[in-house]
Amino acid sequence: MIIERPAAARGTVDLGWLRSKHSFSFGHYHDPAWMGFGPLRVINDDTVAPGGGFAPHRHANMEILSVVLDGALAHRDSTGTDGVIRAGEVQWMSAGHGIEHSEYNGSDAQPVHFLQIWIQPDRLNAQPAYAQQYFDPEARCARWAALVSSDGADGSIAIRQQATLRATRLQPGDAVAAVLDPARKYWLHVATGEVAVGERVLVAGDALGFDDEGGEIALRGIADASDVLLFDLPA
Repeated sequence: MIIERPAAARGTVDLGWLRSKHSFSFGHYHDPAWMGFGPLRVINDDTVAPGGGFAPHRHANMEILSVVLDGALAHRDSTGTDGVIRAGEVQWMSAGHGIEHSEYNGSDAQPVHFLQIWIQPDRLNAQPAYAQQYFDPEARCARWAALVSSDGADGSIAIRQQATLRATRLQPGDAVAAVLDPARKYWLHVATGEVAVGERVLVAGDALGFDDEGGEIALRGIADASDVLLFDLPA
């Protein structure tokens, strides 16, 4: 089964300082048809204005990824971690038994655009943990590169779930394929640009879910610097 999730159908939030699109139910946006996909619970496409940010708040038992697409995101949490995540970097925060954190725009002049992703962990009440890493976009041009995985393979960040997040960047005419295992679930999210997936054309924010689907999917770049994420998830 292939599930379509058009960008325009996502939940929306506009608070002035925050413009957000929710792929799955989150906060005041609730749709029982979109509560998540396997352990993938949240993909929020956030743009925060200069001077804006999320005040300190608490989470537990969630793997939280921040993928910065443009700008700089300032982070602070109750473990003492304090830093800035810039475009091209990925932050992993495992909330474990509980952590308080805040995120703010790291610039007083430019907005920050990032994806906040939540994945349910495969264990409960672990010690909170944190990692931040830069992934050169040139290293994933027309090929898949692992950003996170269960074991840190190929230089990826190790998370607490049997899941892998891969990314590719496609220029017009670039092609890349992915082989699907029907025993797994896959969620393909277009972060920027425009790509063809088989006969479908997807723009930024569009997504496809693959459940009990085997075989190969082919992607082709249409717009400049199209960034695509592929989540490989337990069924």
